[in-house]
Amino acid sequence: MNIDEPILIRQLAIKNRLVLPPMAIAKAGAWDEVSNQAVEYYAERARLSGIGLIITEHLYIHRQGKAHPGQMSIATDEGIDSLKRLTDAIHREDVKVFAQISHAGTAASSAVTGAVPVGPSAVFHPNQRKDLPEELTKDQIQEIVGLFAEAAIRAKKASFDGVEIHSAHGYLLNQFYSPLYNHRTDEYGCDTMENRIRIHLEIIRAIRDAIGSEYPVAIRMGGCDYQDGGTSIADTIEASRILEQSGVDLLDITGGMNGFIRSGHTEAGYFKDISTAVRNQVNIPVLLTGGVKSVDDAEALLQEQCADMIGIGRVLLKDPQALHLSK
Repeated sequence: MNIDEPILIRQLAIKNRLVLPPMAIAKAGAWDEVSNQAVEYYAERARLSGIGLIITEHLYIHRQGKAHPGQMSIATDEGIDSLKRLTDAIHREDVKVFAQISHAGTAASSAVTGAVPVGPSAVFHPNQRKDLPEELTKDQIQEIVGLFAEAAIRAKKASFDGVEIHSAHGYLLNQFYSPLYNHRTDEYGCDTMENRIRIHLEIIRAIRDAIGSEYPVAIRMGGCDYQDGGTSIADTIEASRILEQSGVDLLDITGGMNGFIRSGHTEAGYFKDISTAVRNQVNIPVLLTGGVKSVDDAEALLQEQCADMIGIGRVLLKDPQALHLSK
């Protein structure tokens, strides 16, 4: 396996194994639509990097789930035209693009959203301790499931090649998955794996019902919290098997409540302990990001069979030509 080999995500052909992973650039327009700056940023990286797939930064599905100022929205139909400008610019460079759809949950703040944050339990997020969040009711959970499906419909209308559900880095779905922040005792609690990912499975089913069985659906999975009492690699192996059976087409493996860095680790592919374990247990592509700085790093991780695709983020954030990879 090498970086130049094409790969299928469901029936979607990607020309190579390199991915620009989601990274927030916070360049939304006045109404949180896709700005000209954002279009130029992504188009430049599609044109100059030589990668096969871009996964956008997280797009919020509802204002209450907005994570930070400058975050772009996929929450209303009015934004579809600006999203289409983004996909058109990327497609002109022969690169595929997925929309990452997200709800920040308890990581949101009232200062940004104008609303009290919500989550699986009334537990402070480690990065947001000003607003005590409210525990979601079952009806509210179903509303959020519907919002993810509506966002996926907009992504398809805007000509994205697929969607990625954000369940990592301490955002809402990751909060449901992690025993550190999910203290519920109902069917969305942490007593079984099926309960921990029940909302994920409902979202996947709702998206499939809304946009069909052939549209690629990925999930960014916070695979380990690296904390006592938190999510473990064994948990994520079990969850990944269930997610594959539910119809997920790509598993994008990264950190959990610890975010996108891993304390004490700077080596290329520092989440490969998770991705390798998951890849050995599933039959769908696995994407690994974290600490990858060069094509050589990516090639080595592919040769080690740590993953099927490799994300290179920070170096391309700084310099779209950093890989020196011919298209």
